[in-house]
Amino acid sequence: MSERTLTVVAAGGLTLIEDLGRPGFAALGVSPSGAADRGALIAANRILGNEDGAAALEIAMGGLTVRAESDLLFALTGANAPTTIDGVAVPQRQVLAVAAGSVMRLGVPRWGLRTYLAVAGGLAVPEVLGSRSTDVLSGLGPAPVRSGEVLPVGRVRSALATIDADQAPPSGPAFMLDAMPGPRRDWFTEDAWRTLFERRYRVSDVGDRVGVRLQGATLDRAREGELPSEGVVSGAVQVPPDGQPLIFGPDHPVTGGYPVIAVLTESARDAAGQLRPGQEIRFRRRVTPE
Repeated sequence: MSERTLTVVAAGGLTLIEDLGRPGFAALGVSPSGAADRGALIAANRILGNEDGAAALEIAMGGLTVRAESDLLFALTGANAPTTIDGVAVPQRQVLAVAAGSVMRLGVPRWGLRTYLAVAGGLAVPEVLGSRSTDVLSGLGPAPVRSGEVLPVGRVRSALATIDADQAPPSGPAFMLDAMPGPRRDWFTEDAWRTLFERRYRVSDVGDRVGVRLQGATLDRAREGELPSEGVVSGAVQVPPDGQPLIFGPDHPVTGGYPVIAVLTESARDAAGQLRPGQEIRFRRRVTPE
């Protein structure tokens, strides 16, 4: 066994390896992918002194158990899953020293959907198109993490970061999502535009890293017909013919044929990565980007 590794004792429901993605390949039909909550990934890496985009584990709804096969440093951010090391409860958003042979277990988060587990040095799995991210739509990158898998850990880049954990980008329960007008805002009535920001929507049980469908007030169009397929981005709020909006996630298709009424800001895209089925949200209008 190599010098710096960790073993996945139990993979939980869905655990993926994610970094900041592989932008720039839309012409090849490849989405940027990467962490669903980029701010949480960056926070975990900064706590450990890693590069912002170092690969880490993205754990949906907890259930992960890992064993350190060498002395390692961990950091947890994102959805606040109750966590123990060798049976002792440990907090999020600080450096966790894990001795060789010690076992970390994550329970179900109290809020949010995705917890990020970073390790000093990052996960050293092979890159595909310059990224170690798993893209569930295209199948690029490493396969979802399996129980019994041994993950290599990279070399520590430097001493621990000088920033305090409290200075790292915040993450927390998502409720209000900031959004700007989308490229097809004019395809919708004024009533629909007001409705988007005045009414609550509920997250449906249909959703993954590709996109999340919402349930609520119907958004009526001002124009008939359909668009030719055009480029879309993560955080795009697309409206299919049934009038129920959906939010594109990091593994979205690079083109779409339904009109995009709004686009989330960067921090709102991170918050959307923590949405759970049944959660209520509201959109808040932003005129300019963050």
